[in-house]
Amino acid sequence: MLAVTVLFLAAATGQAQAHKVIASVFASGTDIEGEIGFSNGDMAADTVVEVFDEQGNKLGQTKTDSDGFFTYTPTSQVNHVFRADLGAGHIAKTTFDISELSSVLTGDQLAPTTGVTAKGTGDSPNTASGNVAVTQEQEVLIAAIVRDELRPLRREITAYKEKNDFQSILGGIGYIFGFFGIAYYIAARRLRAKDKQA
Repeated sequence: MLAVTVLFLAAATGQAQAHKVIASVFASGTDIEGEIGFSNGDMAADTVVEVFDEQGNKLGQTKTDSDGFFTYTPTSQVNHVFRADLGAGHIAKTTFDISELSSVLTGDQLAPTTGVTAKGTGDSPNTASGNVAVTQEQEVLIAAIVRDELRPLRREITAYKEKNDFQSILGGIGYIFGFFGIAYYIAARRLRAKDKQA
């Protein structure tokens, strides 16, 4: 009976874990970037993502790429609710607080739009002139490269969090079964001791 219960619990938790939907959004320059997928690592490729405000008014939509990533350019200064129907009753829904993006949109950037000038102190002939200018186009290019490099790291961190949560659940179930096993062992020894005395 105990083996059947353990088998049932293992099967039930496997199904639940395989169908957990993960959705995250974050500021990416002047855009909102996000990813949608399942906790088992399957990403929601080519899925339509609808964008609403908090009152339910549709602001627009976008589509995920083959890796489950999407980009949306906001057109209004309201919190954005991203919703995607992944089929079989699985709905991904997450909210982006526009204040995270407002610091970028309102000019709280470290660099002005005309460029950044940094004094060089190196001894090489290339930096001896003293000034190095970074244009806005270069800033955008660098930001895009950094975002592309961070995408796999974000995915790994999300998968790591999910894995540890699942391991904690299994560990807790193991402790419960262990305590019941010890209690069963003690009860069985007492019963045997009573049978020998009788």
